[in-house]
Amino acid sequence: MTVVMVEDLDPSSADAGVAAHLGDPMREQRLLATAVGLVDRSHRDVVAVPGEERASWLHTLTTQHLTGLSALQGSELMVLSPHGHVEQHAYVTEDGSTAWLDTEPGAGAGLLKYLEMMRFFTRVEPRDASAEIAVLSLVGPGAADLFPDLAPPRVAVVPGPKFAAGQVPAQATSNYAVRPYEGGLARRVPLGVDLLVPRAARTAVIEKLGVPLAGLWAYEAIRVEHRIPRLGWETDHRTLPAEAGFTAPAVHLDKGCYRGQETVARVHHLGRPPRRLALLHLDGIATDQPPAQGTPVTLDGRAVGFVGTAVRHHELGLIALAVLKRNVADDAELRVGDSVAAVDPA
Repeated sequence: MTVVMVEDLDPSSADAGVAAHLGDPMREQRLLATAVGLVDRSHRDVVAVPGEERASWLHTLTTQHLTGLSALQGSELMVLSPHGHVEQHAYVTEDGSTAWLDTEPGAGAGLLKYLEMMRFFTRVEPRDASAEIAVLSLVGPGAADLFPDLAPPRVAVVPGPKFAAGQVPAQATSNYAVRPYEGGLARRVPLGVDLLVPRAARTAVIEKLGVPLAGLWAYEAIRVEHRIPRLGWETDHRTLPAEAGFTAPAVHLDKGCYRGQETVARVHHLGRPPRRLALLHLDGIATDQPPAQGTPVTLDGRAVGFVGTAVRHHELGLIALAVLKRNVADDAELRVGDSVAAVDPA
């Protein structure tokens, strides 16, 4: 097996430390699309939040409704700036004594710093747990078969503008079933099942599962196809949650005050976020290389957005998640570098 690490291809990548592919990226994508594969995502940062007041504390600091999150449940949350811009995004997994927050590689320090700053006299003890816990992802329709006791993920429908108070249930807008697994936790998510396992047991868990391996390139292609945003890729310094597709899984619109809540409410009730997340199809004529993150998307020579994640998909060809100005029409002829790009209106 030929293992090609991310840093072998891009030494500056934030995804360094895991395999980009294992010799055949297209075969690995098909595996994740049609069966099940195991992707090593152990480069993700993890913050542990033990303490008896953790649920109510995280509820007040983040965008998610967490007071009712019970043992063996998971969800998603965000930390926003005072002006409502995205600063942090994490999955939260509750085991009954600790809330485990896993986030993007390199983002954990900023998340932990904010949590420590907001402790005051609350009975919580947040700490960096990246050296303790590794994230592995089982991706594909066959992942559910390996954990049949985990209920399918539930993500609430975002209410329309100017909804009536009390219309949004007082619970997390995304609910991911969790159970103990090999000294850690298994969490059902939209793309399959995430495993949060002791880092020292990572190799043993991989061998025990016996599931074919796939690299991060394949995972990212499936993620882009399903329009799942990623902090730092589909966000910039002024991204609002509604612009990048984070509202449904990570933002409760009727839970009361948190930092940035006024902006979130105003944008939602006006019904017109300045930008939107879109899936682009690139023609691939001038080049078959995916454009880099941050590449401008232009219309008639004017920048109207930026590329977040671009991939070569095994069926769809060159595709990209992009954040575009809201008034860009679905039938606009866009350009990304030397490529013509079209918005997928689905």
